[in-house]
Amino acid sequence: MPLLIGLLYVCLNALIPERHRRRFNAIMVAGAGAAYLSGGGLGAWEFPFVVLMTYVAWRGLESWTWIGIGWLLHTAWDVVHHLRGAPIIPFLPGSSHGCAICDPVIALWCLTGGWSVADLVRRMLPSAP
Repeated sequence: MPLLIGLLYVCLNALIPERHRRRFNAIMVAGAGAAYLSGGGLGAWEFPFVVLMTYVAWRGLESWTWIGIGWLLHTAWDVVHHLRGAPIIPFLPGSSHGCAICDPVIALWCLTGGWSVADLVRRMLPSAP
């Protein structure tokens, strides 16, 4: 299911016009950086992570690579929270594990340039306009 959620996220985002798509995703990665803050599973370490992710998201306003890096950082944070037993959704014990599977799908899309549906069609059908 987490892979499908990641693919659904990518497909829906691929519909957003490029002038907004990268900025929207920079905001999303910033929000992901603060997702664990209210649970505080890692105590004071949650704050430096939010600062790091805010910086990465800021850089992501102009770079798909930085957004991809942000999703990979969030994946690592998911793994740490899963191992620590502090899930992203408190009443779903495996939620951080699922998030750690979903996030790399999004990261891969971002690291390849956050393509649109039209870009995908052009890649699959080289003769398409």
